[in-house]
Amino acid sequence: MKLHLTTSEGNYLITGYGDNWVEINKIRYQHSIILLPDRLVTDWPARDFETLVPAHFQQIAEMQPEVALLGTGAKHRFIHPKISQPLMEKGIALECMDTAAACRTYNILMSEGRLVAAALLI
Repeated sequence: MKLHLTTSEGNYLITGYGDNWVEINKIRYQHSIILLPDRLVTDWPARDFETLVPAHFQQIAEMQPEVALLGTGAKHRFIHPKISQPLMEKGIALECMDTAAACRTYNILMSEGRLVAAALLI
């Protein structure tokens, strides 16, 4: 699905997504990523929902976003609080949703000027 939003004004914007890919500023990625308005992490070691560990969320916590979105893949799933503990320790809210919903939510929050991190499992 292609997304239509005004310009990203120098920020990272999700411009499309599909079952096994996400497009950031018109560049397609077919692996899990972390995305913030001002940075893109393409080497996030998380590969799928079942293998998530606290270290994956420590990396996000160190970026100090206001809120973090976890795109859990094709299905909406909830993560155990022990796994996302690094975010809770820093007072960072985590919202779990399917990856398509996380893409749409990221664009909305980013366009509002929020410091949002989207961790997208592809």
